[in-house]
Amino acid sequence: MRLIIAFGFVVFLALNLNSQNQPWQGKFEPIDRMVDQPNTFRSASGAPGKDYWQQRADYKIKVLLDEANNTISGEETITYFNNSPDDLTYLWLQLEQNVNKKGSEDFGTVNNGIKEGMNTRQMQFLTRAIDFPAGYSIKYIKDSNGNAIKSLVNNTMMKVLLNEPLKSGAALSFSVGWSYPITDRGMFLLSREGYEYFPEDKNTVYLIAHWFPRMAVYNDTEGWQNQQFNRLGEFALEFGNYDVEITVPEDHLVASTGELQNASDVLSKTQIQRMEAARKSFDKPVLIVTQEEAMANEKAKSTKLKTWKFKANNVRDFSFASSRKFMWDAQAVKFSNHTSMAMSFYPKEGLPVWQEESTKAVVNALQVYSESTFEYPYPVAISVNTSNIGMEFPMISFNGGRPINGKISDGAKQGMIGTIVHEVGHNWFPMIISSDERKWMWMDEGLNTFIHQRTIAERYPNFYSAIPKSIIPFMSGDKSIMRPIMTTSDNELFSQFGNNFYIKPTVGLQILRNSVVGKELFDQAFKEYCNRWKYKHPNPGDLFRTLEDASAVDLDWFFRGWFFTTDHVDMELSDVKWFKVYEENLNIEDQNKNVKMKIEGENSGGKAKDFSSGPEVITMNSAPNQSYGEFLSRLDENEVRKQVSGKNIYEVTIKNIGGLVMPVTIEWIFKDGSSEIDKLPTEIWRLNEYEIKKTFVKEKEVSQVNLDPNFEFADTDESNNTFPKQEQESNFDQFKNKKKN
Repeated sequence: MRLIIAFGFVVFLALNLNSQNQPWQGKFEPIDRMVDQPNTFRSASGAPGKDYWQQRADYKIKVLLDEANNTISGEETITYFNNSPDDLTYLWLQLEQNVNKKGSEDFGTVNNGIKEGMNTRQMQFLTRAIDFPAGYSIKYIKDSNGNAIKSLVNNTMMKVLLNEPLKSGAALSFSVGWSYPITDRGMFLLSREGYEYFPEDKNTVYLIAHWFPRMAVYNDTEGWQNQQFNRLGEFALEFGNYDVEITVPEDHLVASTGELQNASDVLSKTQIQRMEAARKSFDKPVLIVTQEEAMANEKAKSTKLKTWKFKANNVRDFSFASSRKFMWDAQAVKFSNHTSMAMSFYPKEGLPVWQEESTKAVVNALQVYSESTFEYPYPVAISVNTSNIGMEFPMISFNGGRPINGKISDGAKQGMIGTIVHEVGHNWFPMIISSDERKWMWMDEGLNTFIHQRTIAERYPNFYSAIPKSIIPFMSGDKSIMRPIMTTSDNELFSQFGNNFYIKPTVGLQILRNSVVGKELFDQAFKEYCNRWKYKHPNPGDLFRTLEDASAVDLDWFFRGWFFTTDHVDMELSDVKWFKVYEENLNIEDQNKNVKMKIEGENSGGKAKDFSSGPEVITMNSAPNQSYGEFLSRLDENEVRKQVSGKNIYEVTIKNIGGLVMPVTIEWIFKDGSSEIDKLPTEIWRLNEYEIKKTFVKEKEVSQVNLDPNFEFADTDESNNTFPKQEQESNFDQFKNKKKN
């Protein structure tokens, strides 16, 4: 019997689908085969498995910044821990500075169009007309006994050929000596580090990043991540402890990853006293170095040197900034079991807005991100002002946005604050939740932008923040050049980079949180992902599985459509039919009139254009016995008639034009001016992904029906979301006007 019923149900489904004359596409099929398969390293729940492992690299580094020659030189000892099950005969190190070498794989292809009237800077980006020295000089690589180790350099990667295999579970130490010319950040496009020269006072701000040979990641899903650095795709790095000594001109201030170890050697007594006051100031920043002191410092130009010592534990990278131009302020941020210091370093050119807003933005980011994920664990979070950049590293970020002659527009100020919030937020994604930026940039940029936008919405409510409507121009664009979010970082068109890796993932997570899963449940699931994978290396499948595992919501349909395709949302409110059931006193003339109206509607295109023709009449008969099958009980037919008699019955037809399935939100506006909302889950599309019909019973007569009235789903065409069709103001304009009122 069960087999007969099951077979009958399958036949019913097949007939139903066939009746729609539509092919089966499987938008609700699992995505299991589209992501890495679960195993003992990464479980099917999305959590790290019982055999999960990752490598580790500790660094001891001594570095000298030569201001006179704009060079940096250093020596480092790397202790590498092979926690993998594999014996390794060679190691791969990253040499990102080599991307600036002439003849390397260049970034010119990103902005490679010659056009009439080009400016000199654009020409420099394309042709490198003014050449400059760049790239590493590797002086030596030695093992712990001082024996030379052979290496092979392939552009931005260096292969270290071990004298003997590094066994599984073992560790080795080796040292590297190196130097490179620091590049002028204005000389090439997408500069992430280098120096910025200030002609007026003949001083320099140094942003020192990607500055030492670093271990590449070796993991369970890829082996060595030794993909070349081509500027767009960023970094995949191992965690470790850092002990770093930075020697700079005596009058420089250094802002750095890590905690300063020798304050008494490099700071004045006054600066130390101010820092102690800042450690107790939770409501406003305290100036450690004032404007007057910084301007006096600019004139000194000492030729003596000073060494700053920093330690950083359990970080995946290390960066610093150095200049005699810096002002410096700091404020304490209290967490449940520790206090962190929010700090800003900026030249006088950043005044007044940097002194007013930078550390405040750092504090806001630390607080909102901590509430949304887990508490910020590090001792400092630093924002450094520079030009034309937003770039992140553990505990420190380099952020653009400057006034002109002390004045800044509202838009530029919003951009500056947004950049600081965003780059500080990168401490979570990917500095702690350490995804592979070179392969899946959306996992750090998209997730970070999602919480960044929440920070802006909560702490700066008058600022612009991304919402689902923000992505509509992109998603309704030219599909022939569009790529899915699940595109590796270097393979995305530069013109679509921001939308596809930042805004589209952000809007997708907003839709899940606000309209699919629900805020409380989504927030718990998102926190679960963050806590499962902090200080580890998650892949896309780990995120997808965790969100489902921790919410009990099937989201494969969303991940498949939003992340793996270039489909968009366009739901069309194709038709709304109005019916009434009359059991008694139905005048034959009225019945004929309704039939006539129905025929006229069909002759004019098959659909009524509005509700002016009145309802169609439904004649409801008693159910025959055979319709009950083997059931012996019967409906209370009088009660059914009573419940629908004289009421307004509306059959709504909705078409999926854009390809992406989404929940359906229907707004009913009644003749008396009142309204109500009905919500249908995405699963309503399961049996037909192209068209659905749904029947509603309403006490009142309806004057207008709207789809997606609150613009939750990034529907690209709002003109087909209303019945009767509106020629006047758009749904979005109506929505804005309602919000104002």
